[in-house]
Amino acid sequence: MEIVNEEPCPVEAVAAIIGRKWVSLIIRDLAKGVQRFGELQNSLSVSPRVLSTRLQELENEQLVRREVFAEVPPRVEYALTDKGSLLVPVIEEMRRVGRHFIEPK
Repeated sequence: MEIVNEEPCPVEAVAAIIGRKWVSLIIRDLAKGVQRFGELQNSLSVSPRVLSTRLQELENEQLVRREVFAEVPPRVEYALTDKGSLLVPVIEEMRRVGRHFIEPK
C-alpha cells in the first residue's frame, strides 16, 4: 500500500471529527435512524450539556440535522445528513476491529 502525502490530509480530517469525545458514539447511534435528545442521552450516559455541545458542533459541521417540532413540550429530533452518513462505514469498521481488542470475560 502506497502512502500518499496529501495536503490537507483526509485521514487527519476524519480523525479530527471522530476523535472528539462522544462523537463516534453519537454517529453510531444516529446511524440507526432519527433519535430524540433524551434517547441519545440515555444511550450514551453523557451529561445534557456535553451532548448538546457535541450535537451543536456536528450540526454546524453539517454532519447532523436538527429538526424542531412546534409541540408542547417541544420535540427535537436529530439525524445524520448525507455528509454525516459518510462516517458510518468508518464507525462500523471501528466496531469490527474493536471486537479484537475486547478481552473475553
